[in-house]
Amino acid sequence: MSDTLSNELKDFTGTYTITDLHLTVGQPPTARINGILKPLRKTPLKPEEVEKVAKDIIPKSLQRSFFSHKKSVDFSVALADGRFRVNAYYQRGNIALALRLLPLVIPSFEELMLPTVVKGLSEKKSGLVIVTGPTGSGKSTTLAAMVDYINSHFAYHIITLEDPIEYVIEPKKAFISQRELGTDFTSFEEGLRAALRQDPDVIVLGEMRDLASISVAMTLAETGHLVLTTLHTKSAAETVSRIIDVFPPEQQDEIRVQLSTVLEGIIAQRLLPRRDDSGLALAYEVLIATPAVRSLIRDNKPHLIPTSIQTGAVAGMISMEQRLAEMVQMGLIDEETALANANYPDTLNRMLYGNGTASVNSAKFR
Repeated sequence: MSDTLSNELKDFTGTYTITDLHLTVGQPPTARINGILKPLRKTPLKPEEVEKVAKDIIPKSLQRSFFSHKKSVDFSVALADGRFRVNAYYQRGNIALALRLLPLVIPSFEELMLPTVVKGLSEKKSGLVIVTGPTGSGKSTTLAAMVDYINSHFAYHIITLEDPIEYVIEPKKAFISQRELGTDFTSFEEGLRAALRQDPDVIVLGEMRDLASISVAMTLAETGHLVLTTLHTKSAAETVSRIIDVFPPEQQDEIRVQLSTVLEGIIAQRLLPRRDDSGLALAYEVLIATPAVRSLIRDNKPHLIPTSIQTGAVAGMISMEQRLAEMVQMGLIDEETALANANYPDTLNRMLYGNGTASVNSAKFR
């Protein structure tokens, strides 16, 4: 395995510089460095090379089903080079591996450059907090940072339901139960329902995947637990709409009311290449469930949520455009990258160049 990793991968210590490694027959080992795929050598991988790595790292309990019929499997593994989340699959009849490199140490809020309001969300006694973004946007790392903060400050029982377990959490003040799909429970719905009988204070759901898991997660949040989870959406407004839309039309009015009650906040994020090519920087949007926001959700007006975020700085909210403008002003990213990742490019353009430029107080959100 080590022969396929560059020194940069071996030296990985928690930055976002290198996030993924791809091992595919007929192509050289390829890493995602600063968000861009780059080959680590010129010579392509041979079938026996990838198969050997697969047999070395796929857990014995999963090998029979993978090699015989399943053809795709998710797992995590700790190697000398670091800890990886892995998907093994077949392409063109050959084994391929996609490895997501995880920091050995969970980064702090400050290291991730997350806003201080995230601490407040982590300190909630109950409710639903959602971290959203596309694949590779650092959702799992943000979630892990929140769990680590809770673990360091509160004597809570934290239950995680993951596919697979990514960060191994060592107990500090909290009592930790980490459960892995397929090994420790059969479905997220079953795992969530069982968690209710396991005396939890905080439940961490790796991902809300379907109607069943979303429904149970909201019910748990409603019954006095803090539920932290993720969703593959690009903005806070889209997240609210996605949750509502997954339910049948006849249930949606009821779900709007429930979501407006249990939601505490949404962090929508993405990782962007730094201007100096030194790695990736975190861009984010933060929605806090103020009374006004709860009213918009209840009244089926998610299209007005972006306006509430733009005017909600007092509550700790920040729009993606405000954060991108801040990052440009700090020299973290260039204007082209900022505009390409804005939810509303015209709004960001005005902030950067034209009338209506927003004053961004960096210290407030760091």
